[in-house]
Amino acid sequence: MTQELITFDEKNKVFHLRNEQISYLLSIEDGGTLCHLYFGKKVNHYHNQLRYPRVDRGFSGNLPGSLDRTFSRDSLPKEYSTAGEMDYHIPAAVVRQADGSNALFLTYKGYRIEAGKPDLAGLPHSWVEKQDEAQTLIITLEDQKTGLNFDLLYTIYRDRPVIVRSVKVKNEGQESVNLEKVASMQMDFVDRDFESITLPGAHAHERRVDRNKINQGIHVFSSHRGTSSHQMNPFLALVDHDTDEFQGDAYGFALVYSGNHKFEVEKDQFAQTHVNIGINDFNFNWKLKAGADFQTPEVLMVYSDQGLNKMSQAFHSLIHDRIIRSKYKNEVRPILVNNWEATYFDFNEDKLKTIVDDAKKLGIEMFVLDDGWFGHRDDDNSSLGDWQVFNKKFPNGLGHFADYVHEQGLKFGLWFEPEMISYDSDIYKNHPDYLMHVPGRKPSPSRNQYLLDLGRKEVRDNIFNQMEKILGSGKIDYIKWDMNRHLSDVYEADLPANRQGETYHRYVLGLYDLLERIVDTHPDLLIEGCSGGGGRFDAGMAYYDPQIWASDDSDAIDRLTIQYGTSLVYPQSMMTSHVSVSPNEQNGRITPFNTRSVVAMWGDLGYELDLTKMNQADREAVAKQVAEYKKIRKITQFGKFYRLKSAQTSNQCAWETVSPDKTEAVLSVVKVMASAQPYLTKTKLVSLDPNKQYEDQATHQVYGGDELMNLGIYDPVEHGDFKAYMYHFKAVD
Repeated sequence: MTQELITFDEKNKVFHLRNEQISYLLSIEDGGTLCHLYFGKKVNHYHNQLRYPRVDRGFSGNLPGSLDRTFSRDSLPKEYSTAGEMDYHIPAAVVRQADGSNALFLTYKGYRIEAGKPDLAGLPHSWVEKQDEAQTLIITLEDQKTGLNFDLLYTIYRDRPVIVRSVKVKNEGQESVNLEKVASMQMDFVDRDFESITLPGAHAHERRVDRNKINQGIHVFSSHRGTSSHQMNPFLALVDHDTDEFQGDAYGFALVYSGNHKFEVEKDQFAQTHVNIGINDFNFNWKLKAGADFQTPEVLMVYSDQGLNKMSQAFHSLIHDRIIRSKYKNEVRPILVNNWEATYFDFNEDKLKTIVDDAKKLGIEMFVLDDGWFGHRDDDNSSLGDWQVFNKKFPNGLGHFADYVHEQGLKFGLWFEPEMISYDSDIYKNHPDYLMHVPGRKPSPSRNQYLLDLGRKEVRDNIFNQMEKILGSGKIDYIKWDMNRHLSDVYEADLPANRQGETYHRYVLGLYDLLERIVDTHPDLLIEGCSGGGGRFDAGMAYYDPQIWASDDSDAIDRLTIQYGTSLVYPQSMMTSHVSVSPNEQNGRITPFNTRSVVAMWGDLGYELDLTKMNQADREAVAKQVAEYKKIRKITQFGKFYRLKSAQTSNQCAWETVSPDKTEAVLSVVKVMASAQPYLTKTKLVSLDPNKQYEDQATHQVYGGDELMNLGIYDPVEHGDFKAYMYHFKAVD
């Protein structure tokens, strides 16, 4: 008999979500208040010992009409709170009522338990293949005066240390209300002294690991740029002081959303930690008519009792198995060459053919044609929104060149930036209203480009129809979906003035709708996400794009910290990483060719340079790198991933991937700076079979699995900065 994942204790009014790894407990308290009890390591049975102690707290008010001073919604750890209920924490929801007040008092109404997991219409979401792999608890809270209902959704998977949460607001009253804030989740912790781990950054400097103590006060990690952004990834971990990669508690939270987000952590007057996560309430105001509903994005919540690596592995597995839908999710990703840093805008068909010819000789599997193939685009000042082939560069049509690429045995990929428009374009001349702008105001350019009003269906239809004329040829195997600016001049032309607060979210919903149409129409298309590199690297985009360009900074040493931070949440198969020229075009650093390849093999390998200008030694090196990567990419893309050393906190970076059966492992180690008197260092592998013998495929030296894990191996002592070493171990009989 299949074990129930969710139970309800009618006597004590306690819900218990549990599998073999985790438990999540919540209860119904006084005044119909939904109380948080516990999230963490599995407990078999709960005996009601965590009923919140009754204490008279000064300046923490009590339930309406109650004379009991010992119960307060201001001090009780809750599952969801709102403005207007005498809780002085940051609220999870703010609703402006028809009378102008923000009064809302949610009380428990009922619950239901469903097999599997519901889909979220119009939003990316986690899913199940079989109904018995998960159960979903839906608890309804209601505001009795207005008829507003809040459905709190909790999904627990049978075999994962994961809870997935979201909220659906339903207006069952008679009047419209305005949602000014609706978080996807709230959680309150008692007696925990946490540190936060977040992933801030900048363009070409994304997802650096930032760890800080949570002191009393409000800590906000957010983006209101219209995208998940380079500046703050939609992820947060709360960890104990002694938590590291292999030990300690870690609570991870990732929002499945690609727009404005907000992670709020408040340590209150009682040293309790209050967490809200969801759509950023900056310029958010959603009119909810009577009878209508509003669905928030999902939050993936992971618990690990064995440090950050175990937390990351849970995220990797869930995102790969139950967020990504692409047919390529389990297929090794093709090794590609992109022409951007080789040619920029200066190319024609004959020039590109020489790169294709060299790619074929070196064993590369796909050629990607980047920016400049459309409209009359010879620089970045024109033609965005005109997705027709630039005849000057392709006088015989793009299909003619695609045929040539395929004849050489390579796949053919193409760059698009579907969300953008240029003043100098036919689409602007014919449809100037498609450009997002505030009436009567001149919009602000970024990179001399502007935004399409993507919340409007007619705009999406225009772009889809243009793209379909290219993709419908059947000659495009891959597209790179780019976005090289953030939102400004935010206004949707088909919304009235009192609903402009919906524009940011409607833009994201429009983006998802356009992507969904492309994916549905072309299920065999491999899509790579990009936003000036890693500016929209989030779990929401993974639903449509199984891989994402991690950063416009292709320098191998900078990529160590970028990719290290990315790996906290996202699987290595999602992360594309290319070998580029040296000196690097972003920072001028000179890095050995081998180091550039070792770092690029962390994820999906590609080349971002002019193959035709390489000397013979480098050409031989590329051929060798490509051949080696083909031997290991199934492991490096899909094996269990471990971070071993961080270049952000030491002079080395080391990472390892291990096959599911522990018969193969790939270890990579990079030394950053050299020393005249270097310290001797060792690297110890993890997760091998201690009873197996492993052969180094380069030296043929054999080691015991227990030796490699307990003794480790000395890192080479070699003069020179930026040295990298990769080891491929195979178990031997």
